[in-house]
Amino acid sequence: MDSSTLLFNQLKAAEPFFLLAGPNVIESEDHILYMAKHLKDITSKLGLKFVFKSSFDKANRTSSKSFRGPGLAEGLKILEKVKMMYDVPIVTDVHESIQCEAVGRVADIIQIPAFLCRQTDLLVAAAKTGKIISIKKGQFCAPSVMANSAEKVRLAGNQNVMVCERGTMFGYNDLIVDPRNFEWMREANCPVVADITHSLQQPAGKKLEGGGVASGGLRELIPCIARTAVAVGVDGIFMEVHNDPLSAPVDGPTQWPLRHLKELLEELVAIGRVSKGKQQFKIDLTPFHD
Repeated sequence: MDSSTLLFNQLKAAEPFFLLAGPNVIESEDHILYMAKHLKDITSKLGLKFVFKSSFDKANRTSSKSFRGPGLAEGLKILEKVKMMYDVPIVTDVHESIQCEAVGRVADIIQIPAFLCRQTDLLVAAAKTGKIISIKKGQFCAPSVMANSAEKVRLAGNQNVMVCERGTMFGYNDLIVDPRNFEWMREANCPVVADITHSLQQPAGKKLEGGGVASGGLRELIPCIARTAVAVGVDGIFMEVHNDPLSAPVDGPTQWPLRHLKELLEELVAIGRVSKGKQQFKIDLTPFHD
């Protein structure tokens, strides 16, 4: 069995859920190594299957003036160092087909951004790396769309695919999380992940001094969405975590504070252990008689 399939099977079997977590973007090598160390320590103590996440380039920032990250070559070097130093799998995102081959040499999971979840050429290029493919549901998409996106990966010869809910646009500057999607996305016949941080963004909802806008967020509701997702029975949790969210250059309003990570995960593990959300409820519609 190849390494990707082995990891995929481990994630599918993880109880009560697996965790994809890390800072939104690579700010520096020192910061990434610091975060990886603490995340590995916390998840190891809790017995959670953990994959470290960070981005080398945020190509879809609201403003062209915003911080994007170190870029492909330098970013992959840093992520590879995390992988070797802490013996953890890596997930990172791609935005163009040309990036997939290089990313596939380092990452164990290639993430397809929500805005690009229907881009066939990108899905196929990612699939052909042989790595696990995680597809985020577009904020503009019905959950049923994800079955088609997952099938594009499978038809390209890669059976190791998962789908991720990250909220649905509600007006212009807000997202809502419909818990029904966690159930409906199972129609893609693959693991379902809940992104409990991006789903609380308020896209372009914060006006900046001097003009322009940036994305805001509702960090205080992250536990609410997390509790709901785990109770419903998702296979994995995706979350962005930072040791100093107020200073984070990207998505600070929706990154969860590192100091509270263990406390939140302990609660989620407890919920997951008592929930029957992963089991389909069998409804008997025959007439009831005393």
